[in-house]
Amino acid sequence: MTIRVRKLPDYEGRQRGAMLITKRNQYALRAIFELAKFEGQGPQKISDIAQAQAIPVKFLEVILNQLKGSGLVESKRGFYGGYSLVRQPDKIAVGDIMRYMERNQEQSQCVALVPEINCPFKGECAFFPMWNKVKDAIYKVYDETSIQDLIDTELKVENCQ
Repeated sequence: MTIRVRKLPDYEGRQRGAMLITKRNQYALRAIFELAKFEGQGPQKISDIAQAQAIPVKFLEVILNQLKGSGLVESKRGFYGGYSLVRQPDKIAVGDIMRYMERNQEQSQCVALVPEINCPFKGECAFFPMWNKVKDAIYKVYDETSIQDLIDTELKVENCQ
């Protein structure tokens, strides 16, 4: 007898794993990462950031505009304008970016990424404490990782090739 095991689709029919990072958060992280690589070299154009990090320009415009309120990035208008970091890359933790981008999400949102409208338990289930432990562990890694750490990792990877 053969037993087939397959990954179950989420409620929208797409394959998912627990604790996915949203595209919005991923793009915010990548945008700040790209700005950090040019830290001290003046403002960077949105089109350059978008091309380097494979982010749709229109989406990046919205994200960078949101990030201006975080105290992590600033913008400069004009021909030589663009975006730059306010803080040094070693002073920006990945957790800072993630928390800022998630600030408007409901605190009671299920960390298993099940839309509350589809959850028969409304966050009151046996799994909720476990998912919160997973979230805490992930944020511990985020908080211990600076943007400079990511730049250093990229340089190591490039040097190995």
